[in-house]
Amino acid sequence: MTNVQPYSLFTDFDISLFKAGKHYRLYEKFGAHLTTVNGVEGTYFAVWAPTANQVSVIGDFNFWTDAEHKLNVRWDSSGIWEGFIPNVGKGTTYKYKIHSNNQGYISEKADPYARRSEHNPNTASIVWKDDYKWKDKKWLKTRKKHNALDAPYSVYEVHLGSWKRHATEDRFLSYVELADDLVSYVKEMNFTHVELMPIMEFPYDPSWGYQITGYFAPTSRFGYPEEFKFLVDKLHENGIGIILDWVPSHFPEDAHGLGYFDGSELYEHPDKRKGYHQDWKSLIFNYERNEVRSFLISNAIFWLDQFHADGLRVDAVASMLFLDYSRKDGEWEPNMYGGNENLAVISLLKELNEEVYKSFPDVQTIAEESTAFPMVSKPTSMGGLGFGMKWMMGWMHDTLEYFAKDSIYRRYHQNEITFSLAYVFTENFMLPLSHDEVVYGKKSILGRMPGDEWQRFANLRLLYGYMFTHPGTKLLFMGGEFGQYNEWDFESSLDWHLLEFEPHQKLKTFYKELNKFYRETPSLFEKGFVNEGFEWISYEDNTNSVISYIRKGNNPEDDVIVVCNFTPKVQENYLLGVHKGGKLKEQFNSDAEKFGGSGIVNPRQIPVKKLPWNGKEFSAQLTLPPLGITILKLK
Repeated sequence: MTNVQPYSLFTDFDISLFKAGKHYRLYEKFGAHLTTVNGVEGTYFAVWAPTANQVSVIGDFNFWTDAEHKLNVRWDSSGIWEGFIPNVGKGTTYKYKIHSNNQGYISEKADPYARRSEHNPNTASIVWKDDYKWKDKKWLKTRKKHNALDAPYSVYEVHLGSWKRHATEDRFLSYVELADDLVSYVKEMNFTHVELMPIMEFPYDPSWGYQITGYFAPTSRFGYPEEFKFLVDKLHENGIGIILDWVPSHFPEDAHGLGYFDGSELYEHPDKRKGYHQDWKSLIFNYERNEVRSFLISNAIFWLDQFHADGLRVDAVASMLFLDYSRKDGEWEPNMYGGNENLAVISLLKELNEEVYKSFPDVQTIAEESTAFPMVSKPTSMGGLGFGMKWMMGWMHDTLEYFAKDSIYRRYHQNEITFSLAYVFTENFMLPLSHDEVVYGKKSILGRMPGDEWQRFANLRLLYGYMFTHPGTKLLFMGGEFGQYNEWDFESSLDWHLLEFEPHQKLKTFYKELNKFYRETPSLFEKGFVNEGFEWISYEDNTNSVISYIRKGNNPEDDVIVVCNFTPKVQENYLLGVHKGGKLKEQFNSDAEKFGGSGIVNPRQIPVKKLPWNGKEFSAQLTLPPLGITILKLK
């Protein structure tokens, strides 16, 4: 009996789909699959290496000896090597030893489709199959309403390695420990979703997970794949959706990774103008190659299918879309029409989103895209890229720049805080205050706020209040909810000890209550992506640095009026235009004492008079709190 027996999971139809770039479930075929052949238990291996002249499976089962277990190349020019190895079981570590036809190049590669990997710094793949029994059927049946574009969507962005470390052992919390600590915290804080920075296997901690080598394996840093499923299950049990960061834009050059896999540019583009990312010193996928397109779409589908993810946030889309991204003249080649758009990427993203929403109509794909590329979040049938949402980077930059200014200068920059409303409905925008804004000398969000300590916290509450009443969904990076002072450090826990101090305690209470108010106020989310959901009252009062607007829902009785005072001056008897008669009742005030404010609130019902103002037929006199946001409803 040979060491490797002929066996295949591929049908002729599978091969034709793979070659055409239309196979979206490659993880069911490639990789290591425990199976039984002729009554003998073992593992079937399959790997794509078209430039190879010999591929062997090496591992602890054969003392890492080359040529002991040589796979068989298929006869159909697919470049797939495969075979069944008896008595290789679950937990076996392995790699592929690849001898290339290209100048005798020899490499040892981890399995691109491995379901589990060794803990870094070790780099081998592990034969794995879990028998986890999901318990989230109820969530999956109802999650459409939680993920809908007219539902409240408040996301807590988390880096699992540094959210919280074990108090006594100074180590990562495991997936199982996070299923208790993280899930209970997110539920307490009233977030609707968690977004995890990449949890696919990666070799280098300082990359934060954005340089991936194991695209189909949850990182072993925190436990086993089934333990990650347990974490997902616990989130779903508590009514919380999970979004995964997904990185189809580039991959590292590590020797065991995808780079130069079979002695050729297999996964990366052979032209360095398209295949090498100068900023990140990493390789760029060859989006023009059908088999690579199938690999990427299959990987996206894998996390939605096998791990029940509720959405994918697609990283660095701008770097994918443009051939001249971060390149000088002469460092890029125009497309066939003379433009700078990467046509292969555009077609790939459309195809990706069509397949995702076809197979999982109740999830969301979210693009991190920072340019003015049109129709990113519009359906492909309209000519769009088909994403569900797009990060609103312009809002984030303008808003943080505005808030960093001392309040006495804000009157000269009114357009910075209002400009986003001029284009907010051109896409389905998510408002992000993400990890990228609290590193590399940018300071924490609290650290950007001007003034003394009281003013910094007041500014931060005002910023968050403005964010939650601005059209669009919301995302906050961990630590921002209680006023992390220091920049984010991926090697350390958040500064949870700050919650011993009253300003941080009260800020946490504020964010918790703000999330709750947002979720209970339909006018803040039902029409978050259409202009019928927003109406200006006044954006012109730069003298007082005040803006005011109406947020509208499906039921006019749910409409709320929002007034933001961006100065520390209390505005007494402030005249505000109102769109109809009645009485105003304050619903939420960031200056409440329980939030750490000065307690300047409007406690009683405020009469609305038949006195035209701000282009409205009616008006009312309010007291505007210092550096505060006031949200009111007509009764």
